[in-house]
Amino acid sequence: MKITVVGAGNVGATCAEAMVRMELAKEIVLLDIKEGFAEGKAMDMNQTATLHGFDSTVRGVTNDYAATAGSKVVVITSGIPRKPGMTREELIGTNAGIVKSVVENALKYSPDAVIVVISNPMDTMTYLAAKQSGLPKNRIIGMGGILDSARFKYYLSEAMNVPASDLQGTVVGGHGDTTMIPLTRLATYQSTPVSNYLSAEKLAEVKASTMVGGATLTGLIGTSAWYAPGAAGAALTASIVRDQKKVFPCSVYLEGEYGESDICMGVPVVIGANGWESIVDYQLNSEEAAEFAKSATAVRAMNSVLDSL
Repeated sequence: MKITVVGAGNVGATCAEAMVRMELAKEIVLLDIKEGFAEGKAMDMNQTATLHGFDSTVRGVTNDYAATAGSKVVVITSGIPRKPGMTREELIGTNAGIVKSVVENALKYSPDAVIVVISNPMDTMTYLAAKQSGLPKNRIIGMGGILDSARFKYYLSEAMNVPASDLQGTVVGGHGDTTMIPLTRLATYQSTPVSNYLSAEKLAEVKASTMVGGATLTGLIGTSAWYAPGAAGAALTASIVRDQKKVFPCSVYLEGEYGESDICMGVPVVIGANGWESIVDYQLNSEEAAEFAKSATAVRAMNSVLDSL
């Protein structure tokens, strides 16, 4: 089995490293347009094989899509990252052209691949990939909700002083600072509601911190985060190649689910060998449903920019 990661920058390289350490495939292809960049990253990773104890390999290539032929999953991380003060929406013009080209080239050599989109603005890039590729909707998946949910659980763990691994929490809606919806009502700690431990005011703080989690990191380190996004991409890919049937919040093409159609947004989905297999209905209450509808309006506004490109 082969997996391809397009883009050898911080997110792509971290994603590929996580995959090779998890031994998700015999070969992980890391592709970039910068001469020698992916090759160097791959060589560095392969030199850790005896230290970390893995047998998979990473193959770095410069813009050679023939090397990606037969990939089970193609993860798209390529595009310019956010800078401090920059919104995900401001990335549309540049990244849309990149994602469109990557999808076309990748499917030329791996027509049966599942496409995982990490490039920002993620919901709009996922929608573009869904429309551009002509693939069945289940084979186009945006990663964002997995990352947002990991951040949600991190902020909950900080507030509660408990391990994040003991928490369950999901973020739905758009992958944006004003469009994501951390579902505090449904978050649990060892099967009990987190509202048993945190006040409404504290839960509101956790929700607010989660929503600007990406921007917070961008302000601190001067660019988009990469450890958690890379790990989230690898976790999603693992559920596909290992047919794990895990439920992850992902941006997928909706046709009436959660009250929305002709849009890609984050909802809980079952992830298996063929991509996303079904959408899980979390039965949002009226307040959450209103937030979801508001988020959809904002995502559609971003999508409309594609029409002018």
